[in-house]
Order: sequence, then structure tokens, then C-alpha cells
Amino acid sequence: MAAADSPSAALRRRDLCSRGIRLAGKMRADVVDLLDAYVEQQGLDASASVAAVEGVPLAAVERWDEQTGTQRLLENLAAYRAFRALLAQMLEEQREQLGEADAGLGRALAAVLLQVSAFAYHLEELLRLESRGVPGEEGDGPPPPPRLSLFEQKLRGLGVLRELAQWAVRSARDLRQLAKPSPATGAAPGLAESP
Repeated sequence: MAAADSPSAALRRRDLCSRGIRLAGKMRADVVDLLDAYVEQQGLDASASVAAVEGVPLAAVERWDEQTGTQRLLENLAAYRAFRALLAQMLEEQREQLGEADAGLGRALAAVLLQVSAFAYHLEELLRLESRGVPGEEGDGPPPPPRLSLFEQKLRGLGVLRELAQWAVRSARDLRQLAKPSPATGAAPGLAESP
């Protein structure tokens, strides 16, 4: 029996998935709070329509139910790595724009960035548990976007935070799927076999 298929590995996977679900829930709540503060601070309309933002991974996926557990984890990991770079860029822009004028927004942004980094690490642990190699990061994230106007930066930030909130929901859903016991054994399904 492979290490990833052992009962102790199944329990560890279920525990990691449960902790990940809680982390994703907390992160979503914090992102929603940050989004409200961001909209107010930036003087944006909360209902503003934002087109897809370059470099921001979309949480929506076709044929979600057909993905394997490994595919789910790899997509989540890639998304959170991209969000880590995007949030770091937003934090830097925020500091340039406001300096210490609104330290609260900067602290909230930094806290969410820390949660995103921790969640990415959590996903890496799940991949390691399954004896899957953790893919390396290509460079330091997405290439820096062209210099945007202040208004374009605000809209990009709005799009990043909205999509991050959606990813937190998707991640919890993906982890719930991975934690489900398989009908035959009662143990959590291996990542390769899960739907």
C-alpha cells in the first residue's frame, strides 16, 4: 500500500482539508471586509463592473465535477501564487498612493496577503502528502502590468479582491470534495481518483 493510500495518510489528508476549509472561510470573510473598506477608501461604486483583469485567475471553471483532486489542488496553488504577487503589488501601490494616510487599509491588505501565502503553503502540504511534486514558481509571479493610471489601479484592485473572494469559496468547495470518504473504503479518496 502506498504511503498516500495508508489510513494515517487519509486521516492526515482529511485533517489538512478541514483546516484548509476553515482557513478559506476566514480568508473569505477578511477579503469581503477588505473589499468593503477598499471600495470606500478608493471612492469606488461597490456595484462597479470590472472587466477581467489580466493576471487574475478566474475561479469559475467548466466541468468542475470532472476534475481530479490533483487538478483542483494545482489550480488552487497556481491561483494563490498569482494572488500573492498581485496583492503584494497592490500593497506597494497603496503605500505609494497614500503613504501612512490610511494605515488601516494597508494593514488589512497585508493581513490578507499573509493569509494567501499561508493558504498556498497549506496547498503545497496537501500535494506533498500525496507524494506529488510541488510545482516550482515561474519567476516571481505574473509579469508586472504596464503602468496604469490611478483609476485603473483602483479598478484592478477591485477586480483582484472580488476574484480572491470567489477563489476562497471555490477552494473550500474543492477541499470538501477532497475530504469526502470514498464509498468503497470509507477513507478519503486519493487525489488522482477523486472526481
